[in-house]
Amino acid sequence: MSSPEQASEPERVRAPNIRDVARVAGVSYQTVSRALNDSPSIRPETLARVQTAIEELGYRPNQAARALVTSRSRTIGVLAAQTVHYGPATSIQAIETAAREAGYRLSITNISSSEYASIKAGLDHLMAQSIEALIVIAPQVRVFEALNDLQVAVPFVTLESTGLNSAHSLWVDQIQGARLATRHLIDLGHTEIMHISGPQDWIEAEARMQGFLRELGDADLRTRAPILGDWTAHFGYYAGLELLRYRDFTAVFCGNDQMALGFMHACRESGLSVPGDMSIVGFDDIPEAAHFAPPLTTVRQNFAEIGRRAIEVLLGELRGDTELSHAPVQPELIVRQSTARLA
Repeated sequence: MSSPEQASEPERVRAPNIRDVARVAGVSYQTVSRALNDSPSIRPETLARVQTAIEELGYRPNQAARALVTSRSRTIGVLAAQTVHYGPATSIQAIETAAREAGYRLSITNISSSEYASIKAGLDHLMAQSIEALIVIAPQVRVFEALNDLQVAVPFVTLESTGLNSAHSLWVDQIQGARLATRHLIDLGHTEIMHISGPQDWIEAEARMQGFLRELGDADLRTRAPILGDWTAHFGYYAGLELLRYRDFTAVFCGNDQMALGFMHACRESGLSVPGDMSIVGFDDIPEAAHFAPPLTTVRQNFAEIGRRAIEVLLGELRGDTELSHAPVQPELIVRQSTARLA
């Protein structure tokens, strides 16, 4: 006999299980299991009844239990570094959305450094979770050099443009994006253009710098040594204060939007108008870029498309598809009010 205290406790609600689905659908639990695992032997009308029962009960399959039965984890591993920055963080968000829509989940491991031991430890951790495929998001060339030496036993893609893993790479064309930004300034009549780059060992920073230099070279314009930055608005601000002491240029292409924001701040403190005295272009098109003062002209990267393509390629490889496109995603120049024709 229960005590009054026990009797007053609310009854704990049990989550629906596979047998509940079978009961509501009027089928065996083995049939429900076949439906959950996409068995070709199940009839369409039976599958429809099971799906209706699942929705009615709010049933969620136990992924761990399914992995034991099917020998499939339906998990994609992500080996990532420097996810605090906008680009990598947004890529992971886009990949997670695309994976979820395809019925997969992500297991994300952030490596503590780009040293070989850290990369190997991160990869070993993911493989121990029986991942079916792998995505590598890391900013530095040496990460991919180390990856080349490791034996990756599952289909994988890398979000980089070094060419070290051309058969596995997906990327937004960073060089083309930088060329678009630089060409825009040239078309506005600017001939003295500075570039504030990202860190020297970052893949994207190097590619954007190369695009800038190539476009200036094709236009037969004088090239200046790019300033190596660190992606922060803080750096853009102090670099701007120093560069504007001489003011022997009329436009600047910043390697990302945060450094462009800092440079705008330096222009205001120096009594210069943007774009009247100085035209500024950024890169990434972060959500705040349209609300800078003035709104920032920048290069937009389609992170959602990269996420979709990464999952599409991996699922294709899991199916044995040999006709997979690794063509780079093209960037887009977004023209706003931070650039103007040279007076």
